Amino acid sequence: MLHAKLSGVVYRTGFALGAAALLSVSAIAADTTPTKQAVTFTKDVAPIFRAKCEECHRKGTSAPMSLTTYEEVRPWAKSIKQRVATRNMPPWHLDKTVGIQHFSNDRSLSDDQIAVIVKWVDAGSPKGDMKDMPAPLQWGDEEGWKLAKEFGQPGLVLKSDDYTMPAHGQDVWFKPLTEVPITEARWVRAVEMRPGTVQGRKIMHHVLARLIQDETNSPYAKVNNPGIGGGGAGGAGLLMEWAVGKNYDIYRPNTGKLLLPGSKIWWELHIHAVGEEIRDHAELAVYFYPKDETPKYRTYLTLFGATGNTGSRLDIPPNTVTETQAFHVLKQPARLENFQPHMHLRGKAMSIEAILPDGTTQMLSFVNNFNFNWMNNYIYADDAAPVLPKGTIVHVTAWHDNTTANPNNPDPNQWVGYGDRTVDEMAHAWVNVTYISDEDYADWAAKHKKARGAGATLDQ
Repeated sequence: MLHAKLSGVVYRTGFALGAAALLSVSAIAADTTPTKQAVTFTKDVAPIFRAKCEECHRKGTSAPMSLTTYEEVRPWAKSIKQRVATRNMPPWHLDKTVGIQHFSNDRSLSDDQIAVIVKWVDAGSPKGDMKDMPAPLQWGDEEGWKLAKEFGQPGLVLKSDDYTMPAHGQDVWFKPLTEVPITEARWVRAVEMRPGTVQGRKIMHHVLARLIQDETNSPYAKVNNPGIGGGGAGGAGLLMEWAVGKNYDIYRPNTGKLLLPGSKIWWELHIHAVGEEIRDHAELAVYFYPKDETPKYRTYLTLFGATGNTGSRLDIPPNTVTETQAFHVLKQPARLENFQPHMHLRGKAMSIEAILPDGTTQMLSFVNNFNFNWMNNYIYADDAAPVLPKGTIVHVTAWHDNTTANPNNPDPNQWVGYGDRTVDEMAHAWVNVTYISDEDYADWAAKHKKARGAGATLDQ
């Protein structure tokens, strides 16, 4: 069984990167990169950085260094080699050998791109001819909204109350309420969230925006809502979660979330001290469908846990690697839009599988190198998002490493259980689930009998 292979072999392999990975990638670079032509920054490396790195690594962002010019990059060359060879940067911690591999937000480097960077560093990091340098990218105002390029300015911007975090102190979970100022039902096509300032990004680990609204008498209350619970379906649920590595949700065509008059956002800002006093808030941009456009499907941000129930069975003894799992039954056909693992410092890996009604199992995604500092959201591409029949069991498995082998572990001699604090643990995945009808699923299955890829065989 594939899951057994993952838990028994691949998981341990994921821990064995380090120097071996550096050697193997160096070998790839030597074997596959043309040797007759020197690799230079301006011609070969800068285009990779433009495409994969500069969105974060440029002046005015919270990244520790800018990587837009040779002069900025050169002092970091050896560190860059180590980080890209071990696939720590760009942050994309998904196992590339199993499961779905087509994502709309894939920022990972290809093997060839890694080989180019490694060869460049090994050759002494030559600059090259400036005439080969790609044109600089034009980045918008850091204070502007990223999705405005695609959807125009947001129809609504909601802000939490401000909170002043002292220079030193325990973590804080700030939970204010904000009213949503609408007078009629509106469908949402995308949401985007961020700390209010660049400084605020230093203190916010994540932000939850729960949607509180009364759907008792709403004609939309039963629309594609089987009521399975899990933090999403069965009510308005969570509108969005922001974390480093996740900035927005875009819903697929004819799909959205619903805001009703009288609704409120119940925020949860997880804030930590960083050695300086910072005051900030969270902001949520809402992009609406036109008023005369009603999507057919409603999607729910759902918590799929890897424990029997919200953490009560999370028991991580000192100096051990533990495995937990849980199962969730889909009471209606559904499309899974993304996979976003959530754990803390001991979190090491998480998988999500689909156990189909006929008993076959499909590995959907496996994050084998989880990093608490990057809560990556893996958004499936339109042609790869798994569409699952009614009765499918979503199987989530999590691994926690409470040993000295985990470089993020603050104390391997401590027992760890479930809790909100960073030194506690969690084990769940955030997944946007879009429920469809039996008829819709039958139509989809008929069109995909010769489908391709890991998720595409789910109609069999």
